[in-house]
Amino acid sequence: MYKPAFTNARRLLAALALLMALAAPAQADNTYRAEIVILERLADPVLPEQMADKHPERQDASKRLWVVDDLGNVSSDIRTTNNLTLNTAASRLENSGKYRVLMKTGWIQRFPPNYNGDPMRIEVGEMLESAGHRAVEGTIEVNRRRYLLVDVQLNHWRAADGAAMEDTMGGETGDSSEGNSDQGDTEAEPQGVGTSPATIMPVMDGNQGRELITWIHEVRRMRSKEIHFLDSPTIGVLVYFRPLD
Repeated sequence: MYKPAFTNARRLLAALALLMALAAPAQADNTYRAEIVILERLADPVLPEQMADKHPERQDASKRLWVVDDLGNVSSDIRTTNNLTLNTAASRLENSGKYRVLMKTGWIQRFPPNYNGDPMRIEVGEMLESAGHRAVEGTIEVNRRRYLLVDVQLNHWRAADGAAMEDTMGGETGDSSEGNSDQGDTEAEPQGVGTSPATIMPVMDGNQGRELITWIHEVRRMRSKEIHFLDSPTIGVLVYFRPLD
């Protein structure tokens, strides 16, 4: 009597094995090695634009990518690695004497299509005691649509000059008409890279004792296996993604 080569159960198992085999490469295509380096420019920057009237909002970020506390301890909620493709590029920039590396890290993660990432907190650089945080702070977020998208929202602060801050706080009884006129002429700042002149008034935004120098507020489309550089006159960010086969 003729018996089929496969029973129904065997056919089902074979079909499932085939589907799993086909799905494995697709899943691998969504897995990337992500790398980020943050640098501070050491050369005297050209700061043509006013930043004193800019008030960047502190974004909520429950996840920490790289946060340095006041004792110099690093905290991260991601399993990171220092074995980076960007190590060579970061070393060249640092050896040029024009940059200082504030942070470099990498991690492996799946970024499937239509992935919506969470903002990851960053605090690096000099500790600003009067502000209660590091000089460079903000968030980095990774999303995916047709391409990987990196949303960088980093602010570069410095300690406010004590005399300038006292003048600002004590000037309430003076002539305020000039200040009101300046505020009325201020236009909204578009998304992008911001800068500040060397002499600016402190940003009194509820976190006194600091003034905004520059920022990077930018969403950049990423091409895999290419090094991307987002920069402002005082800070820069290297980003690199490599798909894992």
